[in-house]
Amino acid sequence: MNNTEQSNNPLGTEKINSLIIKFAVPSIIAMLVGSLYNIVDQFFIGRTIGELGNAATNIAFPLTISCMSIALLFGIGGAAAFNIAQGEKRPEYARHFMGTSVSVSVLLGFLLTLVSALFLEPMLMFFGSSEAILPYAAEYTRITSAGFPLLILTAAGGHLIRADGRPEISMVCNVSGAVINVILDYIFVFVLHKGMSGAAIATVIGQGVSSVLVIWFLSHTKTAGLRLKDLIPRIYALKRVATLGFAPCTNQLAILVVQIVLNNSLGHYGSLSVYGEDTPIAIVGIGSKLNMLFMSFIIGMSQSLQPIASYNYGARKFDRVRESYRKVISVGAVMAFVSWVFFMSFPRQIISIFGANESELYYEFAVKYFRIYLLCTVVNFMQPITSNFFTAIGKAKTGGFLALTRQIIFLLPLIVTLPLIFGIDGILMAGPVADAAAAIVSTVLVTRELKSISKL
Repeated sequence: MNNTEQSNNPLGTEKINSLIIKFAVPSIIAMLVGSLYNIVDQFFIGRTIGELGNAATNIAFPLTISCMSIALLFGIGGAAAFNIAQGEKRPEYARHFMGTSVSVSVLLGFLLTLVSALFLEPMLMFFGSSEAILPYAAEYTRITSAGFPLLILTAAGGHLIRADGRPEISMVCNVSGAVINVILDYIFVFVLHKGMSGAAIATVIGQGVSSVLVIWFLSHTKTAGLRLKDLIPRIYALKRVATLGFAPCTNQLAILVVQIVLNNSLGHYGSLSVYGEDTPIAIVGIGSKLNMLFMSFIIGMSQSLQPIASYNYGARKFDRVRESYRKVISVGAVMAFVSWVFFMSFPRQIISIFGANESELYYEFAVKYFRIYLLCTVVNFMQPITSNFFTAIGKAKTGGFLALTRQIIFLLPLIVTLPLIFGIDGILMAGPVADAAAAIVSTVLVTRELKSISKL
């Protein structure tokens, strides 16, 4: 990219409102579509297999989170490094950041597939599976693990394509695979009666279609001119990308740890309650995936902030950095409020979509989960947007710390300690306390940072 192209980059000149809309809408749709992979499988499995099938997808979920941690490490990290290098007028570095992100993320995807194949059943038991759930979880995961490199490439590549100034293309890549997944889920599960394996096959095929599109568009970048030799990993690029991707990756790893502890705690304390061992795992699995739909809006907004904040911070246009954060966080607050009203008002109706003829205790626990665990959804916009904001402006340590606040610093200790006093209800109570605490810490840190930026 020459200097004229750099000076005319719309990230540094176009109105912030227009840029947010341009990047946010495709990002949100892409995130929603990614969430639908899990929701659609949950729907078809719940309708055909029931409670044990729902619980099985929750047990397998930590491996999906592992894929997303890799994808965010190299997707968001690579995108931030790419845009900052563009703002600093260093196109050669920008290409190296993008190429290294693509090649290393795919290699790690193959490594995760190999590990899953070698240690599948012990891993699933470690994730909290009961003997009743294990056959369903193993059947599902044996197939989906083959698609881990495809899932990682699609997710990471989407961020890189968005950083290249083409958020609508990133959306197309995700939507195409998701539509195919829905169609094939219906055929394999409802028509051919393939159960867990049918849902898994549909998922992998959908991911395969998306990854092919990502490869095509990454090989035809608009601003970077990515070349085949740029795919050779470079140590300096790997360090820079990993540093900037540390916060979102850490957030996913924190979710992974919490998910494993949560599953085991739900099984243990559920067996000591009237709900039994498997019902809480099934309900929380459904609830967590539905909460991902809400978080799709929030994360989509934070992703729209990344290229705007990164480029303008690199170009030292600090007024635009502050303006972009304030507008994104305001929209996030509205989205969080709408989701909170929905979760608090219709918990039984929501959970009924994913199963039929379940026991009254099943629905009783579902209502408690939504109205207690998700009580502070209304403030859940603050931590992810602020964490990504710090990453976008190159302050990875602060972003990484904020990424740890909700899951590791607050939620994990509460999940372990509160059930000792309140039983399984203590697990549900841990959610709102952690959400509120993380929001407070994020508010304090970003207020200080915005004041500092205003002085530059």
